[in-house]
Amino acid sequence: MRAGWLAGWLAGWLAGWRNKLGEIMEHNALLDPTFGEPTSPMEKITHIELTGIQCEEAKPRSFNTNSAFQSYDVETSYGTVHVAMQGDKTKPAIFTYHDIGLNHVTCFQGFFNYIDMQAIMKHFCVYHVNAPGMHEGAINLSPTFVYPTMDELAESVLTVADYFEVKRFIGFGVGSGANVLTRFALTHPTRVDSLVLVNATSTKPGWIEWGYQKMNSWYLWSGQITNFTEEYLLWHWFGSKTRWVNHDLVHVYKDYIKSINPQNLSFFIESYLRRTDLNVMRELDPIKKATTRTVKCRSLMLVGDDSPHMDDVVDMNGRMNPEETDFMKIADCGGMPLEEQPGKVCEAFRLFLQGMGYIPTVKSGRVNYSPTAAPAPAPVNNNSKQPVNNNCIRTLDVSEFTSQSVC
Repeated sequence: MRAGWLAGWLAGWLAGWRNKLGEIMEHNALLDPTFGEPTSPMEKITHIELTGIQCEEAKPRSFNTNSAFQSYDVETSYGTVHVAMQGDKTKPAIFTYHDIGLNHVTCFQGFFNYIDMQAIMKHFCVYHVNAPGMHEGAINLSPTFVYPTMDELAESVLTVADYFEVKRFIGFGVGSGANVLTRFALTHPTRVDSLVLVNATSTKPGWIEWGYQKMNSWYLWSGQITNFTEEYLLWHWFGSKTRWVNHDLVHVYKDYIKSINPQNLSFFIESYLRRTDLNVMRELDPIKKATTRTVKCRSLMLVGDDSPHMDDVVDMNGRMNPEETDFMKIADCGGMPLEEQPGKVCEAFRLFLQGMGYIPTVKSGRVNYSPTAAPAPAPVNNNSKQPVNNNCIRTLDVSEFTSQSVC
């Protein structure tokens, strides 16, 4: 009796819920299994075949050694210097100098061939200077060859400038190349219009750098590129973050390392390890400033916010003349801004050149070169009469194009 009553109660309860669910289905189209089905011939859904669409994979970054370069071998007092010229010789000159382990192709080709740079390149002639034995396809230097010091490498730039009859030029250096061009500007200030320095350093090597580079030099001199050397070069070029984020770019340079002449690179590393302090100093006293050793031309210092050379660049910026130096930290970038953020570097370079009086009518190649890019502002007037806090570093976040002061 009790069981029969319980069974009847459950049957009634289920029937009630079935009726209630039916009412909900009537008023809620999302729960109706027939929702979306065509109710008339005009609403009939047709399936489009995607047979005419072809998918193509993006081509990986590669180095083109057959670019429009005119190659010259210039004999200097410190060995033969390979120079690759790009552009019209009658235009103002830009001299580039590469970092250790790189050459004019792997260090500058991607940036100067970048689409936004083409409007600038029409107005300049670029001379890519390679350190002795560091150009593409270089043969082994003689074991008795005395590799030039950093100061002598700077003097070889003077020979190159005289060879091409260039009276003044804009220097564009990366890493060790920035150190070479800075030495040239200190020794021959009348031959340099301005400097663009990426990952520049002004001090002697520390003990950690000396130890790592000394081991690299020993391995390379034996004619082999070990995993230790490969890892160090990738860290030196990109830093830690970029290596794990931008795999495609790092893979291209990892393959390039296999083509480096190890013995010639050993010479260059030894020369860079023997570099002396630039002995530049920031002097704020107007009377003492005239006799202080400092870079007298306009300078733009660039570094990525994740660069392994950030401390060296900040230290050098603190020793430069604040009235003639702009410091720019590039967001979302590691140790190789020319490859990682060419659009931002190009925009900064354009504004810097316009501040020098060059290319006044050239606008940004592509105003919206990235989805989040902001409109480019007018060039910053560095001669403003507003009081300057000499204890601060004036910076420009190129990703947002907003001025900052970092005390």
